[in-house]
Amino acid sequence: MDVSDFDFDLPESAIALRPAQPRESARLLCVGEGLSDYHVRDLPDLLQAGDLLVLNDTKVIPAALSAIRPARPQGGGGDVSLTINLHKRTAPDRWRAFIRPAKRLRLGDQVVIAPDFIASVGAIREGGDVELIFGLSGDALDWAITQHGRTPLPPYIAKKRDADARDESDYQTVYADDPGSVAAPTAGLHFTDSMFAKLAERGIELAKLTLHVGAGTFLPVKSDRTEDHDMHSEWFEISPETSAQIKRAKAEGRRVIAVGTTALRALEASGGDAKSGETDIFITPGYEFQVIDGLMTNFHLPRSTLFMLVSSLAGLDKMQAAYRHAIETGYRFYSYGDSSLIWRA
Repeated sequence: MDVSDFDFDLPESAIALRPAQPRESARLLCVGEGLSDYHVRDLPDLLQAGDLLVLNDTKVIPAALSAIRPARPQGGGGDVSLTINLHKRTAPDRWRAFIRPAKRLRLGDQVVIAPDFIASVGAIREGGDVELIFGLSGDALDWAITQHGRTPLPPYIAKKRDADARDESDYQTVYADDPGSVAAPTAGLHFTDSMFAKLAERGIELAKLTLHVGAGTFLPVKSDRTEDHDMHSEWFEISPETSAQIKRAKAEGRRVIAVGTTALRALEASGGDAKSGETDIFITPGYEFQVIDGLMTNFHLPRSTLFMLVSSLAGLDKMQAAYRHAIETGYRFYSYGDSSLIWRA
């Protein structure tokens, strides 16, 4: 398909820079046979007893770092300040990272985050994608990142303001458990303990899986055709317990609803089986869903793989209409924005 089919005009004013407070006060657009406006707090009444909600329990790590590339002994000018966003761990002592300005780096250069926290440049790829080899490994590297890192806000927020103390809690789900993501599973940001209590009262079942969200989720689609896009991969794990919940729900004819596109990708990549590994599943219109019946998700970027995914679920024309409605009626977009509940066509 043409990537241009997934384009739409979005005013800058629609991009949320802070989340709704309290979390469940965010708006919720229900996309089914028609379009209906609610709030996230209405979710328990929009679901049925026996529905299975599947959440991604990944935890965001403080993956944004500042560093210096020291002046080289010969040539290269003085020290260079660097902005680092870790995006994929490749070994106990290695991370791939988006670095600005990557053009000031060479293979073997030192990258100094702190006197006792230093890396060297192991590879340089297109788009500022650099592999860093750290002098620390394993748990020691994790600890150093925690000590020196900041909340990795999405680029469309980070270019407008710096991360602060509020983001440390705002950009984390209340059920986050397994550290490893460099971006939040943002559909889950709307949930609170009181919301979970109301869901339980309604007889709605919960299950959890883990998919560590990579910064590749924000990368633009540069090709003109969807089939030419090189999809990023992310690590996921579905436990035997969660798999059993999913299979039981399907066998009993109960609905399975993914909370977030990350949970959906893990479910569809695994078929609901107990499994762990990398997935680069790329869902575009024409895809036949195997596991999920519905999806709760925030509003996504024009021409993005995630807008392609939701269009696969409900239909491109319906999602274009839903997004037009959302823009016209003041819904807030992206990671800190409002939400939608989309049913499979």
